[in-house]
Amino acid sequence: MDEETRYEAVSSRDARFDGEFFFAVATTGIYCRPSCPAVTPKRKNVRFYPTAAAAQGNGFRACRRCRPDAVPGSADWNARADVVGRAMRMIGDGIVDREGVPGLAGRLGYSTRQVQRQLTGELGAGPVALARAQRSHTARVLLQTTGLPITEIAFASGFASVRQFNDTIRQIYARTPSALRVEAGTGTGGGAGARAADSTGAPALAAGIPLRLAYRGAYAAREVFGLLAREALPRVEEVIGEPGARTYRRTLRLPYGTGMAAVNEAPHSGWLDARIHLTDLRDLTTAVQRLRRLFDLDADPYAVDERLGADPRLAPLVAARPGLRSPGAADPDELAVRTLVGQNDAVRLVETYGKALDLPCGALTHLFPEPGALTGADDPALRALATALADGAVRLDPGADREEAEQALLTLPGITARTAGLIRMRALGDPDVAPSGEPDAEAWRPWRSYAMRHHWAADPGSAA
Repeated sequence: MDEETRYEAVSSRDARFDGEFFFAVATTGIYCRPSCPAVTPKRKNVRFYPTAAAAQGNGFRACRRCRPDAVPGSADWNARADVVGRAMRMIGDGIVDREGVPGLAGRLGYSTRQVQRQLTGELGAGPVALARAQRSHTARVLLQTTGLPITEIAFASGFASVRQFNDTIRQIYARTPSALRVEAGTGTGGGAGARAADSTGAPALAAGIPLRLAYRGAYAAREVFGLLAREALPRVEEVIGEPGARTYRRTLRLPYGTGMAAVNEAPHSGWLDARIHLTDLRDLTTAVQRLRRLFDLDADPYAVDERLGADPRLAPLVAARPGLRSPGAADPDELAVRTLVGQNDAVRLVETYGKALDLPCGALTHLFPEPGALTGADDPALRALATALADGAVRLDPGADREEAEQALLTLPGITARTAGLIRMRALGDPDVAPSGEPDAEAWRPWRSYAMRHHWAADPGSAA
């Protein structure tokens, strides 16, 4: 899009482009999402930025009306396989907070200077600024949804010091952390809420951190929750309730600790309600991103439905299920193992190798076993996959090179082309996995994974 087209999107308050770009107003010092309900500024006063971090880096603060930091992420980062796309997925997963820019660069196979140059050149902000914008959003969520002490929130959000936290919040939101909290009405008495337990001593998900997981366009929640219900692995995950009002719950293994998440099926106007309970709040950003990938919340259904709806064979399927998503995985290694062994054997793996939670919550009692725990399994194919995942010969993290990962999978015993493709589609969140036996699939690019989802939704037996 050129700048004139972007300005037209701003003038019409087009929510389709929320998260795809941001605009700032030179006369007010504020940046917004395209759908901001405020009076449209004059064209001469508008500046456009590809990321919120770029707008912040140029001295603009977030709009109080449209909360531009809360929009869905750009679908580009999931679709792109280049260094910038991979870097954005890894930054979203919190890699800069955990390992710094050298860790990000090392995983990408580039020098820190090259990563800095490429991100700054295309996105207007380097990895530190992008991570800083993400930390600020995490901090705002914690300030406005929990009563945790502000000092604890500062470090849980990834800031190195309370002073850095305070300065950043003031710069981006033009308010102090305390003012943000008062504005949301969370007060100071709910600190225990993020760690509350029920009468059995189990963590109460209802007392966890409440979140709104934003998405753009239509969202075919029934199909997503139906798939998760069919795949639900006892002890690790469950779907409760009746269709239309279901709740998906699962355990999470995270970098600093463990977590439990609950996501409600009933969609609101642009978001799904969720709650996350964490043993370590530093995992909040990572947990949120993994849920976003699982529910495919950063997709662009406008672009997907337009491309696939142009195919006469797919048009009726698209019309029947607007906003159909291609769900990913909350744990890529777990998804790979489950795809290889199947549902029944996955249940046995949890029973034999799964780690029991110190504080179970109802039917959620275990974490799925890590690859390292499966390297001694009897099944040679499982043993080979687990070993490859454990030693890094196969990487399925958000920044992995998808082509390299698929080729590495295909060298392992028991991994067929179909299995590798499914792992690439789900574990790596690739929106453009080529289906087999479809001569016209090139016309569906770059959304071939969604085309297959439409076929499977119309004929569930074909996915088996």
